[in-house]
Amino acid sequence: MDTTRIACLFSTSGHSGVDRLAQHLLPALAHRGYRVDLLKVRRHGPDLAAAAADLAHLDIIDLGNRHTYGCVPAIARYLRRKRPQVMLSDKDRVNRIALLARAVAGTPTRLYLRSGTTLSVDLASRSALQRRIQRWSVARLYRHAAGVLVPSQGAAADLTTFAGLDPALVQVVPTPVVASSVLSAPPKAPAHPWFHDPAAPLILGVGELSPRKDFATLLRGFALLRTRRRCRLMLLGDGGEREALLAQAAALGISDDLALPGFVPRPYAEIAHADLFALTSRWEGMPLVLVEALALGTPVVATDCPSGPRELLADGRHGRLVPLGDATALAAAMAATLEAPPSADALRAVARPYTIEAATTAYLAAMGLPSSPR
Repeated sequence: MDTTRIACLFSTSGHSGVDRLAQHLLPALAHRGYRVDLLKVRRHGPDLAAAAADLAHLDIIDLGNRHTYGCVPAIARYLRRKRPQVMLSDKDRVNRIALLARAVAGTPTRLYLRSGTTLSVDLASRSALQRRIQRWSVARLYRHAAGVLVPSQGAAADLTTFAGLDPALVQVVPTPVVASSVLSAPPKAPAHPWFHDPAAPLILGVGELSPRKDFATLLRGFALLRTRRRCRLMLLGDGGEREALLAQAAALGISDDLALPGFVPRPYAEIAHADLFALTSRWEGMPLVLVEALALGTPVVATDCPSGPRELLADGRHGRLVPLGDATALAAAMAATLEAPPSADALRAVARPYTIEAATTAYLAAMGLPSSPR
């Protein structure tokens, strides 16, 4: 086996949480001296072409197929040819492909499967038959991996309960979210005038405009808060609920104080210069944007959703937690936080385990690898 080589199998939309994980983790592994191969499904993310051009130890392997399932033969050939000691994959479909390809290859490569969400909640909207099939698949197949990596204790407990996996197989590993420099060098304020008006505090939400993020509750909570004090709300993201949210804002009479600029790839400047970050998700695994807000010293309010916010915010000590879908509680939490924001330095300290440097070390340890190849 090549003890210096790590294979990474991802198949993403191009701007998901898995993309951000890959964009941070893979170059960091290469910087440590490992040979890192990104097994690339055509027309799928993550896009690491620029990083690969700058790093001699990061290679992109074109699997020759734009369909994930169609890549099994190519992955098996790669495993037989390169014989990496470890292969890391993410998301259930890709995890199953990794297990199948390793079985076809017949190599002893250790597989580490990542699951970045709270599985039982993520599957709740599917049919009973689909849930049973998924539960059976995870229970029967994942036990053949060397480990299953999850981003939070809540996601770990859910996975072991829902799928019956051996708890010893499941490891909690912090996601590499921000560079250490972000904690000490906040970016300049964006040009948008709302970031330069101290008379009207700006509340920020970030994420796909989808039911999972529940921005409808954020709009209702903001409308209640706005009856008590002047403030503004900005939502960064695209998605199918954009028109519905605009219509809701009009019905609530808050259109003039709501902005939806669209998707921003790396909204550090917006987060750093907002007066408050609000997360209203119905479920997560570990919300990366909440970590980013803490790293940038921005006060936060979050729903107590499964999983991640309660764990990250230490039961509410680092940011107020509110029940799912409770606009009244959300408005009260936002008002109290704006009135008495916590120390920015204390918030940044919470994010330290999620720096790229610290999390890369944690990933290597979880995969049984030294911090740099011998």
